Amino acid sequence: MDVMQLIVSGLANGCVYGLIALGFVLIYKATEQVNFAQGDMMMLGAYVTVGLTNTQFLGLPFWFSVPAAVLIMGVFGYLLDLFVLRRMFGQSQIAVVILTIALGFVLRFFAGLIWGHEPVSLESPITGKDVRFGGLVLGLDEVVIIVTTVVLTVALYFYFNLTRLGIAMQASSQNQLAAYYMGIPVRRVNSLIWALAGAVAAVAGILFASKGSIDPSTGLLGIKAFAAAVIGGFGSLPGALLGGLIVGLIEPFASRYIAPGYAQIMPYLLLFLILVFRPHGILAQVYSKKV
Repeated sequence: MDVMQLIVSGLANGCVYGLIALGFVLIYKATEQVNFAQGDMMMLGAYVTVGLTNTQFLGLPFWFSVPAAVLIMGVFGYLLDLFVLRRMFGQSQIAVVILTIALGFVLRFFAGLIWGHEPVSLESPITGKDVRFGGLVLGLDEVVIIVTTVVLTVALYFYFNLTRLGIAMQASSQNQLAAYYMGIPVRRVNSLIWALAGAVAAVAGILFASKGSIDPSTGLLGIKAFAAAVIGGFGSLPGALLGGLIVGLIEPFASRYIAPGYAQIMPYLLLFLILVFRPHGILAQVYSKKV
C-alpha cells in the first residue's frame, strides 16, 4: 500500500509538471521560442484563482473562479504575444530567452506585491478530502489532478487533430512560411498558441494550489518542468507529459528509498543522463529543414 501511495502522489505531482512542460512544448513547436516564464504563468494562474475565490479577497464561488482564471490567463498569453513577443520578431532566440526570464522576475515581483510573500492556500472544495479504494486512501485532490490531466490531454489531442484551427496550428509549427502561403494567419495562430499555453498554465496552477500552498517562488517550478520537457522530448506533446510523470514519480521514491535530500537532485541527474545518451529525449521528434 505504501508503494501505491507513493505512485499516486508521484503521478499527481508529475501531472502538474507535465502540464507546465506542455506549455513549453506548445510554444516551442509553434514559434521555436522557449518561454522560461511558463512556470511563473502557472504561479500567476494559481494566484488569480486565489484572488477570485478566497474569502479574504473577492470570495467568488470556486466553480466560477476556475474557468474565469483560465480565461484570464488565456487572454494574458494572447496579449503577451501581441504586444511583446511580436516586437522580438527577427531577434535571436537567446534574446527571447532573456526576455522571458526577465518576465518571470516581473511576474514574481508583482505577485508578491499584490498577494504577499507568505504561503497561501486555495479554498478549494477538493482540498483535505479522501477517496478510499479498499485499504488504499487517496487524496481527492490527487485523484482530480490525475483525471483532469488525462481529460485535458485527450481534449488537446482531438483539438490538434480534428479541428481546422488545431490543424492550422500544426501546419504553422512545422513550416511557418508554407503555412503563410497557404493562407494561414501565422501571427494570429502564434498568439492563439500563447493563449493556449497561458490557459494550460492556469489549469496547472489551479491543480497545484488545490494540493498545497503557493507563494511567488512557486513559479521556479518551471525549471523542473523544463527538465521534464527535455527528458520526454522537447518537440513532443506526449513526451512533455511523459517527462513530467517520470520526474513526479522519481522524486518520492528517491526520497523514500535513497535519502530525502536526493529527491530534488534526481530529476536533474536524470536530465544529465538523457542529454548524454539520448539528447533529443525519450520520445524524440527530430525534423530536418531544407535551407
